[in-house]
Amino acid sequence: MMQPPQVEAAEGLSASSPAPAAKPGGLLRCNSPLAQVCLIGLVCFCLPGMYSALNGLGGGGQADHTVADNANTALYSCFAVFGVLGGAIHNLLGPRTTLFLGSLTYPLYVASFLYYNHRPGSQVFPVVAGALLGVGAGLLWAAQGAIMTSYPPPSRRGTYISLFWCLFSLGSALGGLLPLSLNYRRGSKQVAAAASVNDGTYIAFMAVMFVGVALTLLFLPPHKIVRDDGSRPATGDATHSSSAATEAGEVLRLFADWKMLLVVVPAWGSNFFYTYQFNNVNGLLFTLRTRGLNNVVYWAAQMLGSLGLGCLLDFGFASRRKRGLVGVAVFAALGTAVWGGGFANQLRYTDGEWPDLIDFKDGRRYAGPFLLYCSYGLLDAMFQSLIYWIIGALTNDSQVLSRYSGFYKGVQSAGAAVSWQVDVHKTPLMTQLILNWGLITVSYPLLALLVLLAVKDEDGSASSSIEDCKDNEPPTTFH
Repeated sequence: MMQPPQVEAAEGLSASSPAPAAKPGGLLRCNSPLAQVCLIGLVCFCLPGMYSALNGLGGGGQADHTVADNANTALYSCFAVFGVLGGAIHNLLGPRTTLFLGSLTYPLYVASFLYYNHRPGSQVFPVVAGALLGVGAGLLWAAQGAIMTSYPPPSRRGTYISLFWCLFSLGSALGGLLPLSLNYRRGSKQVAAAASVNDGTYIAFMAVMFVGVALTLLFLPPHKIVRDDGSRPATGDATHSSSAATEAGEVLRLFADWKMLLVVVPAWGSNFFYTYQFNNVNGLLFTLRTRGLNNVVYWAAQMLGSLGLGCLLDFGFASRRKRGLVGVAVFAALGTAVWGGGFANQLRYTDGEWPDLIDFKDGRRYAGPFLLYCSYGLLDAMFQSLIYWIIGALTNDSQVLSRYSGFYKGVQSAGAAVSWQVDVHKTPLMTQLILNWGLITVSYPLLALLVLLAVKDEDGSASSSIEDCKDNEPPTTFH
């Protein structure tokens, strides 16, 4: 269909007048929210999914964690900046260009570890590649957040978030099979020297990532998306195109937005625990091949966690606010139990070390630590899915949601940058565990307060796009 002449040049912006309701067409159509959410899920399957599978091995697959810690510090430092800016960049460039530029940095990062396998004395390439990936990841996740939270119908947002998270986690789970299969004979206790993965592992990760790069070219701009009922995602003020000055001002306003301030601690803590879990649980307790197997189940557990919470948040109760509060309560109960189990397991370490590596063939000795590590994965998916659902319930405006998602990922990445340096400086493992547990625990009341104050029971947004721009004061009533 020919586009009307009022459509602006930038792919991500809306027409100069509100688009009328359109007939959605067939079930399998590329301009449906379902197709676009599945597509972003597949992109994250190939890109962040493979990155997570590699990182989940501990040390990026290297025997010495130092190079991965430094690369990830550079990564998340840049991610913290470009995560916040990513929403504005997405609004200016549109999803296709933003995702394509961001995707190119993922295979470069893996290539740097392949290089390090042959030049183990030089950390320059991995650290620089990590910094560039921080820029690219900021762009990719800002676009992902806007698509996942603004395209679906408000009443099914939790289901779509779960669908995305399952596809993303499936990539990480299947990615875990690569080091398991390619290093199976090298990872047993009898082959102690094989602590770093082989070249074929890195090459396989890069091949999958290049498929993800190609998939980013299939995305459509928001104004072309049509839901099943004929409605379209809201794209802000339809009479004005976004500009760099406008986006800069809106990004600065995020730091004074009380809703975003309530998200700061949960966002900071939502990736902070990865360093402890990947390096000091999976990386210290298990043989190399067992780490790959653990990764498969860790990310499979994420799929279960996201699906369960998504169903609760969409179908649990008639009241959307009540669904949110129950979701926080369920997450708090499971979080307390899992981190309590982690505390008990940490007491079994000897001077920060595990005396005898565990292999999956060790039977009962393997069962407890394995169950704990998988429970960490379950909890991670529930935590991030819950935060995304709450952010999506604050407004339906895709431009506002792209900024909110970018702010969340930026703060999340700042926390992750600090956490990798915590590990570099050999902070006692019990201290790391207590710090992680404390951040998660403080998040419970903050998320509950945000749901109570900002999430309304209507199917529409919690506040209109005008209110999003003008009302940064917390409400005094709960209607």
